[in-house]
Amino acid sequence: MCDTFVALGSATAHGGVIFAKNSDRQPNEPHLLIRIPRRKHPPGTKLRCTYIEIEQARETYEVFLLKPSWMWGAEMGGNEFGLQIGNEAVFTKEKQGPPALLGMDMLRLALERCRTSEEALHFIIELLEKYGQGGNCGYAKPFYYHNAFLIADPRSAWVLETAGKYWAAQQVSDVKAISNRLSIGADFDLAHPGLVRNAVEKGWCRSEADFDFAKCYSNPVVTAASGSFHRQQAAEQVLRHNKGRITVELAMAILRSHTPRHQKDPFAHSSLGSVCMHGGFLFGDHTTGSYVASVAEGQVTYWATGSSTPCIAVFKPYWLTDAPNGMVFPEAQAQDSLSFWMFRERFHRAVLENRIPNLQHYLGERDALEKESLQRAAGSIEAGADALVDLMNYAVEKETALVTKALAEAEPRPGKLRGNPYFRWYWKNQTRKLLTTPPRLA
Repeated sequence: MCDTFVALGSATAHGGVIFAKNSDRQPNEPHLLIRIPRRKHPPGTKLRCTYIEIEQARETYEVFLLKPSWMWGAEMGGNEFGLQIGNEAVFTKEKQGPPALLGMDMLRLALERCRTSEEALHFIIELLEKYGQGGNCGYAKPFYYHNAFLIADPRSAWVLETAGKYWAAQQVSDVKAISNRLSIGADFDLAHPGLVRNAVEKGWCRSEADFDFAKCYSNPVVTAASGSFHRQQAAEQVLRHNKGRITVELAMAILRSHTPRHQKDPFAHSSLGSVCMHGGFLFGDHTTGSYVASVAEGQVTYWATGSSTPCIAVFKPYWLTDAPNGMVFPEAQAQDSLSFWMFRERFHRAVLENRIPNLQHYLGERDALEKESLQRAAGSIEAGADALVDLMNYAVEKETALVTKALAEAEPRPGKLRGNPYFRWYWKNQTRKLLTTPPRLA
């Protein structure tokens, strides 16, 4: 489960693109921040993705990936040209195929090989047609789905939604939010040539005249159970209400938002319908990583948590500078990225266990640090690379100190856990597994 949204320059306060995503995954699945440089590859080189081997490109671009620890692909990220992509699980009537490319593999391949949103759109379609999509996407338990993608560059954005080998695409005009559901109806701009015929032959609609991609191809039961309608509507309503005034701060607020029912105490209930998803229900998904990208010509500023649960996490700035950074790591140092995420996850579990005596004080310090980083970001961009490195390191150091202090002051034993008996059992079980089962790395 995930939520992704974009606001093009016509809808933002600064005239650039704002792109954001929450990655909702199984709660013990570490979410890594990885950077891979531009590379050249010898002719005939093969590339091993999560499940299958494909041809490698002669050259791949520099990418910043936010990815599940155990798979080759990524849930979201950007490249050196400002291209941003996020994917969504969608549930359709088309049968699942054998292990092939995961949607996350397609996303990473597109970031490594494409420069623009339209190029990435057609490239993912080519991958789908050549290799297909399929394979277990779950970490601790099997989970199978098809994929939707939101693809944006500094000037344009596209939505691509798939059902097996079939697909439909729609260009974004100003703002768009996608979630775990097919959202394109009859108003697509591009589509698989057999899309309508297949639906008619299978009895999902009577004719081309009454064809609607989402209505015809969606699995209505699983889609409804995913809570995606409420999350998509919540994000898109805020975006539409604030067109022309959308900022990075607003994007962060959307990623942290809960339904009114869960707003008062999100750590006492699961919240499948909240953009900031809290696990503890049948599906069990939880927001494990978040980011916002502010994309303008020649400059992309990333704001990433490197941790789960954005309502208590700190968004920290990141730029693709030459200097190393304590939050984003080379792929060969995946263990360091894992340690970064696990340290912050300890704080999340302490909150769940009611061991943080003054969470509101922590949140106040968190907000002050983010406000300072946001205020300093524009000046740092103007000052050059050294100032960017200084701000990145400062934000990570201050956040690490803030989390370290909160953990040091935490009660040594769990307090009275909130929520119903199943919710309390669920998180006790998840924390026990997190502490006793070595995390999986690709």
